[in-house]
Amino acid sequence: MKFNLKNTIKAFFFMAAVLAQVKCSSSSDPIENPPVDPPVVNPPVVVTNDVDFWLTKGDQSVLLKKQSGTLGFGTAANAYSNIEVNAAQKYQNIDGFGYTLTGGSVEVINQLNPAKRTALLQELFGSGENSIGVSYMRISIGASDLNAAPFTYNDLAAGETDLNLDKFSLEKDKNLIAMLKEILAINPKILILGTPWSAPVWMKDNASFKGGKLKTEYYDVYAKYFVKYIQQMKAEGITIDAVTPQNEPLHDGNNPSMYMSAADQANFIKKSLGPAFKAANLSVKIIAYDHNCDNPNYPKAILADAEAFPFVDGSAFHLYAGDISALTNVYNSYPSKNVYFTEQWTSSEGQFAGDLKWHLRNVIIGSMRNYSKNALEWNVANNANFGPNTDGGCTMCKGAITINSSDSFQRNVAYYIIAHASKFVPMGSTRIASNSGGSLQNVAFITPSGSKVLIVENDGAATETFNIKFNGKWVTTSLEAGSVGTYTWK
Repeated sequence: MKFNLKNTIKAFFFMAAVLAQVKCSSSSDPIENPPVDPPVVNPPVVVTNDVDFWLTKGDQSVLLKKQSGTLGFGTAANAYSNIEVNAAQKYQNIDGFGYTLTGGSVEVINQLNPAKRTALLQELFGSGENSIGVSYMRISIGASDLNAAPFTYNDLAAGETDLNLDKFSLEKDKNLIAMLKEILAINPKILILGTPWSAPVWMKDNASFKGGKLKTEYYDVYAKYFVKYIQQMKAEGITIDAVTPQNEPLHDGNNPSMYMSAADQANFIKKSLGPAFKAANLSVKIIAYDHNCDNPNYPKAILADAEAFPFVDGSAFHLYAGDISALTNVYNSYPSKNVYFTEQWTSSEGQFAGDLKWHLRNVIIGSMRNYSKNALEWNVANNANFGPNTDGGCTMCKGAITINSSDSFQRNVAYYIIAHASKFVPMGSTRIASNSGGSLQNVAFITPSGSKVLIVENDGAATETFNIKFNGKWVTTSLEAGSVGTYTWK
């Protein structure tokens, strides 16, 4: 046989390759083929929701709706601005938020069928999930301009007088009284402020519901009129917490209305109303002024009167003129006296988006940041024609509620303005510190149960993302332009 060296070499390398492949594939060699460890799976990060968030948008696509997103406090750094809430720095105690229950409101609410009527009262004044928790109400002593017609509780024929008030009667307000009893059954703690639009015309120098002044010879009789009103309301089971001597005392063109200068109001309080309350052992607060922020010197003149000062609990304001900072002006001058915000209308010609922004910035956030103990919008309810009203009364005042039929009502912008506070900030809460600047207007509170509440309005033209910082941690959230958010946490 002929020996072929070339073939022998080929065979040798072929066998070597086969043996090498067999060795590499052997599972018995731990070094060449180590076992593969299973992948490490980290447990998912669970973020708990620490902050509840209720939202209203200016375009009405979201109306006081609780948001479903998760807002958990953390410390991950970001570049957004902070609203820092400090519960250790406390300001005024809060009496509540609400409206004026006018005679016209009562009239139109009573046009609802019984089931719808009960549901509306429960929604406005109750404390359940579907209620907004109104906790403060203003009512007129006699008629306001949003009654169907003007009246007082002592109307007489021309030329008659009634110095003993023998003909005093609450009869013309019997429907208002009946509704107040229902409201008190829903919320027995609600506070009630009484305000007259006019004294009985026989006490006035023009013998008219519109304008005129209270004659000085009737100061004592008119003070007794207040006392009798408070006592008879109490007999009906209705406690009046406070009164103002006159609604808008510098506006005598309404029907009804009455002019009362600062000097006249100081004299009436110190000589008649205050002493009459003291003699009758009434603890009802007397709140001065009850008119616009453009004249802080009016309440300051009353508080500067040494004899009037002890009888006056504080001053009340509206914002049809002036700036909301007038409340701080008066408060800083007399810090032992309270300030209140008692009326602001929304117009039939107003737009939801613009009214939402303006009223949240001024009436809710503005009044609270300027030491007010309450914040009230104007009328609770009216009909689709913005009535009823007196001849010469407001024809453009839009209620928080429009009653459309016996089984239909509509919630208007004033409903949401108040609800963003009243639903979350009950009576007895306290305003606490929060920094404010730029487009994000805000105010913070701590409730009697210890919950923290932050109301924020984006007053700018673009969406704002920001942090709510509390006790060294924060949550990140955002608000579209013109939107309002109420945030609550324990």
